[in-house]
Amino acid sequence: MDADTMLHTVLERHGLRQTAQRTAIYRCLRGSSQHPTAEQVHTAVRVKIANISLATVYKALETLVACGLPSKLAYGDEAARYDARTDDHFHTRCLRCGSVHDAAGSLPADLLSGISVNGDFRVQACRVEIIGYCGNCAA
Repeated sequence: MDADTMLHTVLERHGLRQTAQRTAIYRCLRGSSQHPTAEQVHTAVRVKIANISLATVYKALETLVACGLPSKLAYGDEAARYDARTDDHFHTRCLRCGSVHDAAGSLPADLLSGISVNGDFRVQACRVEIIGYCGNCAA
């Protein structure tokens, strides 16, 4: 299934319409390996839809996230970033410039068994973030 068909199917399943704005934003995310912020998505999408507002981009991103299409990566006080990949994978994040990229690899299946959690807390998943300095910032 191509990305546009998947978008249409998922939005329809959630009782939502596939608008030109949502389509352009989802295509932007699918075409990026940079994990863009809402502002970066806005800048990219304005090339195709000149009058799209930043508020519309934020609203569409939250709608898409709620439908499970992209994931939202929040890092404290920094601007959230969006990732069209929804499979389990890791990210590297530069402490200086804030760039976020996918990282390859896997962790042992029993990784969580050594972590103690409070009483009745049920672990569903974990997110691994590898932090440091990218090649440009480390130089």
